[in-house]
Amino acid sequence: MPVTVQDPATGAERFVVVPAAYVFFLRDGEHGTEVLLQLRRGTGYMDEHWAAAAAGHVERGETAEVAARREAHEEVAVEDVELTFVTAMQRTAHDLPIDERVDFFFTARSWTGEPRIVEPSKCADLRWYRLDGLPDPVVPHERVVLEGIRAGSLPALTHFGF
Repeated sequence: MPVTVQDPATGAERFVVVPAAYVFFLRDGEHGTEVLLQLRRGTGYMDEHWAAAAAGHVERGETAEVAARREAHEEVAVEDVELTFVTAMQRTAHDLPIDERVDFFFTARSWTGEPRIVEPSKCADLRWYRLDGLPDPVVPHERVVLEGIRAGSLPALTHFGF
């Protein structure tokens, strides 16, 4: 069941869209492009799945870029992240109470600091993987984006779960 609010102007119920920002850190490896992924644990959502090293909700008053940089600092302790926008994804998961989402995906190839686990209660591991050799399982909607990045064919707007 979607989260809803009452529209103050009309009184009608409207669903709430939850925005999030993701950063896929990329580097050139010996055998091709690599992406930094975290193994989620203890979060209650997609635990034991590999996911973007930094991601989280966009807070009130933040832009997606500000949220992405904040999450990069909070989750992997890097600064001065140079973001490249890759896609916005509208997604739904009809059986979850948080099923209406708009996700902003960025890549980064430049930052200051060495990525490390900052929240060990939520992240069990942090590793570089080749884009053509992703681990299993990866959070499904994130895998779609990673495959699009690898193929070089990611549209500006993507959809998942419809």
